[in-house]
Amino acid sequence: MQSILKDDSHNEILKRIQNLDEGTSPLWGKMTIGQMAHHCQAPLNIMMQKKDYKLKPNWIVKTFFKKSLYNDKPWRKNLPTAPPLKVLDDKDFKKEKEQLLELVMELHEHKNKTEWQAHPIFGEFTAQQWGQMQYKHLDHHLKQFGV
Repeated sequence: MQSILKDDSHNEILKRIQNLDEGTSPLWGKMTIGQMAHHCQAPLNIMMQKKDYKLKPNWIVKTFFKKSLYNDKPWRKNLPTAPPLKVLDDKDFKKEKEQLLELVMELHEHKNKTEWQAHPIFGEFTAQQWGQMQYKHLDHHLKQFGV
């Protein structure tokens, strides 16, 4: 499984984000490309404790969905999003893309960190699981926009 904390996966994700184009429409889902670039920042902000999204623990989601966050099986299209992570207003794509690139690079500076805080919904993750989850989330949305 790929991990955003590994150099090759990190570089791949950066290249794919850089290849996003403002005029690209999603292959599925309702988000615009600017909304997607903004949404993709949330899990990175959560991992690095940069923002509190007021997420609440959910034992049902934790029990039945947690392992799918970091395994090799791709996520299905149109999965529901936790309400605090939904982006409903228009977003400036260029600004959001730049912020997403900065967050991915900042996270990678901590690639050797072994201890991370618990996720507010899913609980404890190893560093490897956090890295895999971040890669999988970004990969899912980049595929949504064809890159």
